[in-house]
Amino acid sequence: MSEKIVQLNEEVIKGQLKELVRGSVEETLNELLEGEAEKLTQAAWYERNEQRQGYRSGHYSRNLTTPSGDVTLKVPKLKGISFETAIIERYRRRESSVEEALIEMYLAGVSVRRVEDITEALWSSKVSPSTISELNKKAYVHIEDWRNRHLQSGRYPYVYVDGIYLRRNWGGEFENVAILVAIAVNEDGYREVLGAAEGMKEDKASWVNFFQWLRGRGLDGVKLVVGDKCLGMLEAVGEVTSPNQR
Repeated sequence: MSEKIVQLNEEVIKGQLKELVRGSVEETLNELLEGEAEKLTQAAWYERNEQRQGYRSGHYSRNLTTPSGDVTLKVPKLKGISFETAIIERYRRRESSVEEALIEMYLAGVSVRRVEDITEALWSSKVSPSTISELNKKAYVHIEDWRNRHLQSGRYPYVYVDGIYLRRNWGGEFENVAILVAIAVNEDGYREVLGAAEGMKEDKASWVNFFQWLRGRGLDGVKLVVGDKCLGMLEAVGEVTSPNQR
């Protein structure tokens, strides 16, 4: 039997094929961009004619993540006419969906390292920790906007409150923290989450601040507050609400 057996390195071949496909995708997309620019201006590079609309002014680079890998788009810059390409619009929609997925993973408690692995498996591109951090900042802005929104459903006759204990990592140490939550039923019979806030150990001061915060955001018309027998909550209800609201 001959010893001259040809051995193939499958990983190298797969890598070369992937790069070949990626390069082909990049080339095709850039050709499409040039075609769109030519259609908008009604003229090719340096072409002069009476139908010409606007002028070319070079390109700018834009990264795009595709299933075949990251590609660099050379987007035409035009003067005298705006250039809005369908390719970029699809990228923006996809970018938005990726951001939403990353934020959902973070809120679900997925670690940063695990998020990196998931993004690489799904989109063939690993998201950096700094990108995840920036997305988390965006998430917190939306969360704070929701938490501090004005309550617009009018009066809330029935309000259900409770404290939920969660473990928080603070400076490498874990501690139990109470999250005060209020859910109400408005006069139309619809249920609504009014808000949630950190409440330390469910003491009276925490509950007073929580109820005052809700009232400051528009909570009104309360006839019944439903909760457990937490002493701090009971004392706070008596202090914050008027006699006909208890």
